[in-house]
Amino acid sequence: MLKNEGNRLTRVAVCSPRKEYALGKNDLAHNLGNLGNPEDAINQHDSLKAELKAFGCEVIDLNELDGHPNSVFTRDTSLMTPEGYIQLRLGIDTRLGEGNWMGETLANLGLPLAGQIIAPGSVEGGDVVLAGNVAFVGQSIRTNAEGIRQLSAILEPMGYEMRVIPLPDNILHLDKVLLTIAPNTLLYCPNYVPAEMVKGFDTVEIECGGDTTANMICLGDNNVLVNASNQIVIEKLRARGMIVHVLDLEEFAKGMGGPNCLIMPIERV
Repeated sequence: MLKNEGNRLTRVAVCSPRKEYALGKNDLAHNLGNLGNPEDAINQHDSLKAELKAFGCEVIDLNELDGHPNSVFTRDTSLMTPEGYIQLRLGIDTRLGEGNWMGETLANLGLPLAGQIIAPGSVEGGDVVLAGNVAFVGQSIRTNAEGIRQLSAILEPMGYEMRVIPLPDNILHLDKVLLTIAPNTLLYCPNYVPAEMVKGFDTVEIECGGDTTANMICLGDNNVLVNASNQIVIEKLRARGMIVHVLDLEEFAKGMGGPNCLIMPIERV
C-alpha cells in the first residue's frame, strides 16, 4: 500500500510502448504531442524498467490497452492509498477505459478497492501527490471540481488534509510542478504553487519552464530518477547530496509525459 510518495518504492505497474503508443502520434485526439522514433521509445522504457529493478523494485509490465496509446502513462489510471486503490476516471475521452483496465489488474493482484471516481467527475493520477497526511491535488484541465469532491470524500476519512492547487491550462498535471523527493521534502515550482500550499514541508525550489520540471521519480532513501534533459533539477538535487539516476526518456517527453507519468506506484515502504 502507499501513504507517502517520499518513501522507498518497492512495487510499480508500467506499460511497455510496444504498439499503441507509436500509433497515437497520428491522432490529435490523444494529445500526445510530436512523437519521434518508436524503437527509441521501447529502448528508453526498457532502460527505465531495468533501473527500477536494479533498485530492488518489483516491476509489473502490462500490455497496452488496445486503442489507448496513452496507456503507457500508467500513473494517471489509479491512486494507491493505505486502504487500497482508487479507480480513477480520466479527463480526456480517448483515455476513458484506462481506469477499468488498471483496476482489473490491481484487483487481480488481490488489492482492495478503496473508492472510485465516477462521471461527471474526473481525476488523473498525475494530479495527486500523497505526502504523509497531506494530499496535494491539482485542479487542472484533466481533474475537475467534481472529481476532487469525490476524491476528498474518499481520502479525508483516511486522515488526509486536502490541499487543492488550481493549475493553468499549460500545466497538464500537478506532477510537473510539485513532487516528493523524501518523506517530508517537496520539489516544487513557486511560479505555479503558492508558498502557503507547501507549509510544513522542507522544500527545494525550481523555476519551471522548458526542460525544467518537478516531474521525476522518487525512488526513496535519498534516490531519485530524472530525465537527462532536466539538467537544472539534476544539478540542484546532486548539490543537496541526493543520488540522482539519470535516464534519457525524451520519447515520452515528446508525448507530453515525464518519468513519474510512466509508473503507477503500488507499494512504498
